Amino acid sequence: MATEEHDSKIISAPVLGRPEDFPQLQGRDRGPGRFLAYLVIGAIVLAMTVGWGFVIMLSRGAPDVRGQVISFTTDDPGSLTMTIQVTKPAGRTAVCRLRAVDTDGAEVGSREIEVTGRNETVTRTERVQTSARAWNGQIQHCYLVQ
Repeated sequence: MATEEHDSKIISAPVLGRPEDFPQLQGRDRGPGRFLAYLVIGAIVLAMTVGWGFVIMLSRGAPDVRGQVISFTTDDPGSLTMTIQVTKPAGRTAVCRLRAVDTDGAEVGSREIEVTGRNETVTRTERVQTSARAWNGQIQHCYLVQ
């Protein structure tokens, strides 16, 4: 509560007022306008959620193809040797982008490879030429060839 002195009177009242000071707020009609507002807000939130899910799904790539780095070695400053394992539908061809990065995370080399084979899981060893010594090897993405 706030207190003020006016002409030697002390007035003690709530800072924002009492409920009876705001009679228009008591017993308001909660008609169809409020329901419509909640419906519109709910539709917007739903559309944003579905959109965000779609963006996340697209950023992960094709769900039928998974690439995994098994190991990598940097024998010399100009190349990186990676052993990768790609899981894809049997008999289909996938394309994977291999990437070499330095200690700052900057890309120093990349290469796209086609992974073919009758098996679902294919393990290969690939060499990526680099412009500087690589610190890490990654599979950036994989997708199926139509």
